[in-house]
Amino acid sequence: MEIKFEKWQGLGNDFIILENTKATSELAKKMCDRNFGIGADGIFSPKKTDEADIAWDFFNSDGSIAQMCGNGIRCFAKYAYNKKLVNKKSFSILTLKGIIIPEIKENGLVRVDMGLPVLEANKIPCNTNFPLDFEIEGYKASAVSMGNPHCVIFTDKDGETLAKTIGSKIENSKLFPQKTNVEFINIISRNKIKMNVWERGCGITLACGTGACASCVAGIKKGLLDNKVEVILKGGSLNIEYEEGKNVYMTGDAKKVFEGVYII
Repeated sequence: MEIKFEKWQGLGNDFIILENTKATSELAKKMCDRNFGIGADGIFSPKKTDEADIAWDFFNSDGSIAQMCGNGIRCFAKYAYNKKLVNKKSFSILTLKGIIIPEIKENGLVRVDMGLPVLEANKIPCNTNFPLDFEIEGYKASAVSMGNPHCVIFTDKDGETLAKTIGSKIENSKLFPQKTNVEFINIISRNKIKMNVWERGCGITLACGTGACASCVAGIKKGLLDNKVEVILKGGSLNIEYEEGKNVYMTGDAKKVFEGVYII
């Protein structure tokens, strides 16, 4: 069996997009393997829907279902537009989070309306009465959902080291019944932060779009950041905009890496 695919990346967060094959958990584990497969953080395939202009099936590299992915949605948006699966530069995508609306700008960047952040503990979900201010593994943390759960830790310590040492522990903490993504944030200024991330179902990655959004929301809610923030990640930068009570907007790049045929 031959499966046509394209490989895309958003700030180094990389994905396999299947052309005429439905993404599944088993395909994700095989194709995303960086030693025996193509290698990627996740896999998705487009599908038709009556609820939006287009929809996707999306799985993490470990085969788990992904509700939403900020870097992935930018890659998917440009793929769908390039393949003429949609005929406009601003369109709706149905995800497990709900409807997401990306807009492909003239400079090639993609601005995405990420919707409202979720801050209620039972909806994140997070087993704490104070989701914006609780302690985990000895660190003060905040929980935010952008359609998927995030645990945000503002710290003066090296975020990369923390991701390697406690990222997995926090991902699998009993405080998060559906596990969680984990962001370690160093504040550079009120308009700029540095982020290292441990992604649920993936481990350490070069970038996480929903994590950048969640981190900025937490920082703004706690009075640490202004409403427009540049987030510096290993794979590049994202620009995040958020005002109280309004939707979160994320702007960043997405690029095709190569295309090919995977043989099972």
